[in-house]
Amino acid sequence: MGPESSMDMDDAPTQPRNKLPDHLELQRTRVVCKADAPTHTEGFQYSGAFAAMGVDNSVSVEKFCNNFKIKINRLTEDDMEFDMIGVDASIANAFRRILIAEVPTMAIEKVLMVDNTSVIADEVLSHRLGLIPLDADPRLFDYISNDTPNERNTIVYKLHVSCAKGSQRLTVKSGQLEWLPEGSQLTIASPAQPGEKPKTYTSFGQSQQKTSERPLGVKYEDITIARLGPGQAIELEAHAIKGVGKVHAKWSPVATAWYRMLPEVVLLKEITGGDAEQLVKKCPVNVFDIEELGNGKKRAVVAKPRACTLCRECVKVAADKVKVTNAKVDDEDKADDKVDEDKAKVDDDEVEPQVELRRVRDHFIFTIESTGALPPEVLFTEAVKILEEKCERVISELS
Repeated sequence: MGPESSMDMDDAPTQPRNKLPDHLELQRTRVVCKADAPTHTEGFQYSGAFAAMGVDNSVSVEKFCNNFKIKINRLTEDDMEFDMIGVDASIANAFRRILIAEVPTMAIEKVLMVDNTSVIADEVLSHRLGLIPLDADPRLFDYISNDTPNERNTIVYKLHVSCAKGSQRLTVKSGQLEWLPEGSQLTIASPAQPGEKPKTYTSFGQSQQKTSERPLGVKYEDITIARLGPGQAIELEAHAIKGVGKVHAKWSPVATAWYRMLPEVVLLKEITGGDAEQLVKKCPVNVFDIEELGNGKKRAVVAKPRACTLCRECVKVAADKVKVTNAKVDDEDKADDKVDEDKAKVDDDEVEPQVELRRVRDHFIFTIESTGALPPEVLFTEAVKILEEKCERVISELS
């Protein structure tokens, strides 16, 4: 180990301290999606992974507060899309699972069937009623306990529809459910003394009209419940209570809640002419576009990277080009447009990548579709409160 080794060490490029090399920074912050499978999916969880380079990989409240952002892209009555930036996938997934399974809503749980001569069985009809979204704020109600229905934990609806003999078939819609703010109208037993109210299936102390600013009806009035033929009828009373989606899906407040990592599409080299046009045509969601350079020249540019669905068609363009080149075995075959399937097979080493697909590891595009009980922005706020309560419970148990 003489002077030559010392010279080699001195000539080696020095990496600035407190900064990672480009390949490590890419591995730490991105998921690279190859033609066959994604890479760098696990990331670096150890806080001291880059301590030798002077880079702190630990998680702290200060870092979280500086990096965390919420950017709302779309907000309607029923759904919203927003960017959640600066969080780990575990946090994004926690919100998704809480939205689906732990944010409470009101749903029909008990059906008292008085008459049902339709072709739908009682249990099937009850199941259909349970899946109807109710326009009732669950924050105004308590969970039912000791099976005692009252105005604070139960909403009562009545459905009484019949199809007269000789008439056309009748469609029963969800809008025909009638809210009973005074409670159940079905009596369990006659009053013991004259003047007493008959005992019903609920024990309402006061009318729900005094506590609710608006009628507690259904969210959508055009949902088909059943179809009645001439002479058929349905008469029932439905009781809705508060619950969560992990008990039954009818209490789930979202039709769906999902997220995906922000796509990042990088052109590794300039793609011009016919290759650019081929790349644009290959993408089914129009991620790429053509930029005119003048003098008849044009090149491909990334126009809408956010729309990328990871179909990998753009990554396959270079491989397809090599396949076509290899498949033409001689001049005669080229003239006859024949191909050799064995030669058409290519190795990864033969293909020079033109496009690289990446996903930003801490940037999530989150979508919430509400069933209608609560607006989507309120649902996310409630999910945050539930996660906060879980964290406080863990801290209290540890202390």
